[in-house]
Amino acid sequence: MAFAVIKGVAYCLFHAPDLLVTMGTTQRLERLKNPASEYLQQLKANLRSYPEAVSYAPNQVFIGNLWPEELAEMDRPWYNKPVADASPRGRFGDIVSEELLLGLIKFADSFELVCLEKDFQEEIKQKLTATGIFTSADFQDWKEGHTLAEIGHYLETAAAEPLYYQEQLKGCIRRAHDVDEVLNAQVMLENLVAKATGIWALRRLLQNTKTAGTEIDYVIEASEEACGDMNQRGGGNFAKAIGELAGLVNATGADIRSFCSAPAHALLVAAALVKAGIYRQVVVVGGGSVAKLGMNGRDHLKKGLPLLEDVLGAFALLVSADDGRNPVIRTDIVGRHRIGSGATPQAVMEALVVEPLQRAGLKLVDVDRYAPELQNPELTEPAGAGNVPWANYKMIAALAVLRKEIERTELEGFARRHGLPGYAPTQGHIPSGVPFLGFAREGLLEGKYQRVMIIGKGSLFLARLTKLFDGISFLIEPNKAEPGQERPDGGGFRTAMAAALRRVARELQGEEG
Repeated sequence: MAFAVIKGVAYCLFHAPDLLVTMGTTQRLERLKNPASEYLQQLKANLRSYPEAVSYAPNQVFIGNLWPEELAEMDRPWYNKPVADASPRGRFGDIVSEELLLGLIKFADSFELVCLEKDFQEEIKQKLTATGIFTSADFQDWKEGHTLAEIGHYLETAAAEPLYYQEQLKGCIRRAHDVDEVLNAQVMLENLVAKATGIWALRRLLQNTKTAGTEIDYVIEASEEACGDMNQRGGGNFAKAIGELAGLVNATGADIRSFCSAPAHALLVAAALVKAGIYRQVVVVGGGSVAKLGMNGRDHLKKGLPLLEDVLGAFALLVSADDGRNPVIRTDIVGRHRIGSGATPQAVMEALVVEPLQRAGLKLVDVDRYAPELQNPELTEPAGAGNVPWANYKMIAALAVLRKEIERTELEGFARRHGLPGYAPTQGHIPSGVPFLGFAREGLLEGKYQRVMIIGKGSLFLARLTKLFDGISFLIEPNKAEPGQERPDGGGFRTAMAAALRRVARELQGEEG
């Protein structure tokens, strides 16, 4: 049976400076420990405006207005070199203002927990409709907004969390249960933001691929949040919650969790489901992580940088039955970090890169681009984490030297030829391989690349249940269908099913004869 294909992508960023201040974990903990700290006093003066976030070169790459190779040619630092004529709309997605994000959170709320000031709510409703992602029908069940006095009352008496835009109080989110900590206002806001940003990305994906929501069979959600209540803290289902508000009435779905590597796991599951013929079109989606806003803020300010971790990331990917055109996911060439693989950088890369290629009779130099952890180094280096993508590429290059595929003198050249600059926000699951899928798909379609490897890596030890590492990888290649063999009817599954039915019919005719 034919391989599944990558039919389309969407990548979106959501500017959230006020949420950074109020809800980012680093800032929340600082207020608990030292509410008068110098860091907290410096926060607001070092926030970026929405136009500044839009013109930031890595953000322009994320939504598809610049190729990663173009970013590699730009001198660093990038934060003080705005891209001229930068647009918030890219061929993959959007950079969304915090104003619209607050309205999106309200849209994602199914239990009347989000309260917005009535004039602000009406204004945002009109602006969301004007984006083309929403229609007026999406808001027909909205009740009238609240007064600031009502919002203040909830904040004072109901353990609500405030919602600000440009430092002005615009609303709040109430807790969903009086005593259940898993349904308190903070957790509900984190979960609703993940849901809301996932909805936007999924709706953008449907537009990008000209796909009706009714055509999607299955949704897999792969963020780092967990929804539930005190009896099953992570047992909930973001996938169906997001799919519901994106019009996926014929789909079912579930969540996959594995820290940063979850999207790569989810993509392989999606490809396997499609290849097996269980579903024809599967969406993988991941919303943003409020907790990671401003995660390295202290170090950024110490180094004289603005608070660069001011955007939430979201993505949506469409995996479909073979159509004879789009690049295929080679589910027969998969790298796995086994439980016994070991956690050293060399052991990890041998398991994820060397072993699957070796099984397929390929060399490290046969892969045009590797896409591992694509964190923007401008965000990680001030915190002492270094240039994460470059460290991965140097390790792959070192393995190529050990395997005598290249000379030692070619190590850095290999890393540059086969690597990519990091450009994704530090949103955990967002950077790990998936941001490059849009470019990989286009490059494979155009003949720019012949093989791309997506590498997902995750730190399972963060949950304090195991000291193990995690990782999974797979290859994407051009579709090998011969000219004239395109399958617009849905690809391999339908073709194989039709052939099987013809064989059965012939056998039955033979028996009757």
